[in-house]
Amino acid sequence: KADVVVGNPPFVGDKKMRGELGDEYTGRLRAAYKGRVPGGADLVCYWFERARREIEAGRLQRAGLVATNSIRGGANRAVLDAIVKTTRIFEAWSDEPWVNDGAAVRVSLVAFGASVQGAVVNGRNVASIPSDLTGAGEAGTLNLTVAERLGACRGACFQGSVKVGAFDVSRDVASSWLQQPNVNGRSNADVMRPLRNAKDLVSRPRDAWLVDFGRMPQTDASLYEMPFAHVVAHVKPQREHNADRSRRENWWLHGRSGDDLRAATSCLRRVIVTPRVAKHRTFTWVHPRVYVDDATALVARADDTTFGILHSRLHELWSLRMCTWMGKGNDPRYTPTTCFETFPFPAGLTPADTAHQRTEAIEGGACIPAGLGAGVRAHAQAIARAAHRLVALRDAWLNPPEWTERIGEVVPLGMTASPYPDRIVARPGFEKEVAQRTLTHLYNQRPAWLAQAHAALDAAVAAAYGWADDSAGMPDDEILRRLLALNLERAAAQ
Repeated sequence: KADVVVGNPPFVGDKKMRGELGDEYTGRLRAAYKGRVPGGADLVCYWFERARREIEAGRLQRAGLVATNSIRGGANRAVLDAIVKTTRIFEAWSDEPWVNDGAAVRVSLVAFGASVQGAVVNGRNVASIPSDLTGAGEAGTLNLTVAERLGACRGACFQGSVKVGAFDVSRDVASSWLQQPNVNGRSNADVMRPLRNAKDLVSRPRDAWLVDFGRMPQTDASLYEMPFAHVVAHVKPQREHNADRSRRENWWLHGRSGDDLRAATSCLRRVIVTPRVAKHRTFTWVHPRVYVDDATALVARADDTTFGILHSRLHELWSLRMCTWMGKGNDPRYTPTTCFETFPFPAGLTPADTAHQRTEAIEGGACIPAGLGAGVRAHAQAIARAAHRLVALRDAWLNPPEWTERIGEVVPLGMTASPYPDRIVARPGFEKEVAQRTLTHLYNQRPAWLAQAHAALDAAVAAAYGWADDSAGMPDDEILRRLLALNLERAAAQ
């Protein structure tokens, strides 16, 4: 029993707990707190729940604890949700630098329990403090922690697949394998894919490839001789010591094959991809034969309208309030559940409305979802045209034809054309200039033409919501209030 507990609990991420604390301790800890601390939560969360429970039982009055700033979102935030329900957060510093033994991280400082003190966030008096530690205004109307996942947004956005092993190879190795025959008469193109991670999306793509057997049985996978031999030599030794039984026994398969993702993208000619953690929230088009790893989030749509809605200021603001934050750079982390599935798309243009995945080309080359009603169609066209223009301008800056050239990818043995997207490479003498043409550099500079293209897109998206009063000067909080009201309205109707 105590009046106050003040502490700095240990910071160990969810995925590192077994490695640092051991399987037995981690398993017993999670079992003891099952139902109160969710799976996927970091170690620090257990101290918050313990303190909350002591306060609820009357054995403690209040607590002040330090956590990484990721406690404000994702699975971690569940412990703060519980605190807000049974007691109150009366003071918080949501995002502060913290350096200890050379490890720079960002932290949240949270004081909660019984206190006569008014609510204070980052030194500012507020009406109340929700679990995302933002501080509701005087009217308490902008508490985005109450936003709910919407059924109309399910099944469209996925985290990229998880390899768990050295499935990667160089482009030269992949090219040589693609020229080799197999005893089953099949091309190695069945199991070889270009690889993109988050850095590839915001920088220049590497020439990385990987072996991907999908859900293939071992007997079938072994018929692709050279790719299988690579996995036997470089992946199997690692997997033999994996704590996960399925990953040990199915060592030739990726750790999480992403069956739902594969099914959702099987008929698409392109997909929308964004880095999960990045300084700027950018979206890009990726060829479906390209493998995107777990550092990315993928949206299984091929129309420019959906792309434009996601790349608008409205969705960016929403995602920045619903995301978590990572690393010393404090970059936002996009998650399919909290950022995408809670976002209220314009009526008639939700992922449920476009689940058929069919597209229709319009004048100018953009694509809209097929089968739209007249009123929705007009808005879809306006958004698609603005998004299409944004991408065209952006691509011209990233890959100026004076400095770059497009080269057809390798044609596998037995095929007449490559199933892979073309490569864009620097022309001789322009390698250094091209290396600087990245999405990160572009959005750091944000030249006038880019800002104008985004402004046109934002106006088209706002019009689809019926916001006739939208302008570039609309406060962020007003946009978020409108989106939250729409989220809650739709959630109530589910």
